[in-house]
Amino acid sequence: MALKHAVVVAGAVLGMAATATVRAEIDRASLIGLAPSVLKIEAVDAAGRFQLGSGVIVAPGKVVTNCHVTRNAKRVQVVKGGARWAASLQAADMKRDLCVLQVPSIDGPPVPIARASSLKMGQSVLAIGYTGGVGLQLSEGGVVALHRWSGGQIVQSSNWFSSGASGGGLFNADGALVGILTFRLRGGANHYFAAPSDWVLGLLDNAPSYDAVAPLPGESFWEGPLDNQPLFLQAAALEQRQRWPALAQLAERWGLEDSGDAEPAYLLGVARDGLQQADAAIAAFKRSLDLDPTYGRSWARLAQIYKRLGLPAEARQAAARLSALDPTQGRELAAELEKP
Repeated sequence: MALKHAVVVAGAVLGMAATATVRAEIDRASLIGLAPSVLKIEAVDAAGRFQLGSGVIVAPGKVVTNCHVTRNAKRVQVVKGGARWAASLQAADMKRDLCVLQVPSIDGPPVPIARASSLKMGQSVLAIGYTGGVGLQLSEGGVVALHRWSGGQIVQSSNWFSSGASGGGLFNADGALVGILTFRLRGGANHYFAAPSDWVLGLLDNAPSYDAVAPLPGESFWEGPLDNQPLFLQAAALEQRQRWPALAQLAERWGLEDSGDAEPAYLLGVARDGLQQADAAIAAFKRSLDLDPTYGRSWARLAQIYKRLGLPAEARQAAARLSALDPTQGRELAAELEKP
């Protein structure tokens, strides 16, 4: 069943091991220095139509962007202020939606790169891209979840971005690139996703052949029929539609396939909670926390269930664990628990 347009939207396509990680404040002034390394991408197809996106200088003469920005292009230009540079060649990993453009004469420093696998839930991140396709925009937020897939951890965050930002950068508080802004889910405030920087490093170290800029075949991991998408996206669609038995079945199968990942246990808890099976939900959330005590989403859901069950002490304890991981979300949850 093809559900991609009901579930995911690309920024450009829209129109354009501590057990506690306290969120560090983003130093916006120092991160402004990254702006010269985040550029606008103009991809022109055979009919002369423009597709706008963003790109990041990741090595001398090399700019990374999303393949969905450039996939129809006959030529690609990289733009900064009044300057323009033509991309001479392109290396594509269409499945992961990452393309590296060779722009030999590009003017700008490469950004430092840190692995997305170093991130923790609740950690502060900053998104930088050409949202709207005009001016550079900055959006502060935090890591909501890390989804294991294809040798990396896809970063879900609360950083708002929209049209034109696809291919922009997601940076940690030290100003290092941790992800490439890629797509968002409809219907949620914290459903913004970035391809992990680990994939970028892999492309730089072991890039496929560089070819002339031309239309690219294939689809990325978040496109196409829902059954072909990663399990975390299939689960998101089922949760949006409140299809709790199907979500429980998927989570159980996923947990058997990857017994060390906390996410399927969390999703099983979400499904059991939706089915009003409180004891089973609590057990599933606790299982996810046995696997990863920093899994903040499980602490939040436990606090909410305990409140509904009339167990205020347990609810406060779970909220306190979340606050240690993410003070911002912890404060929001504590305020929610105080409501009658």
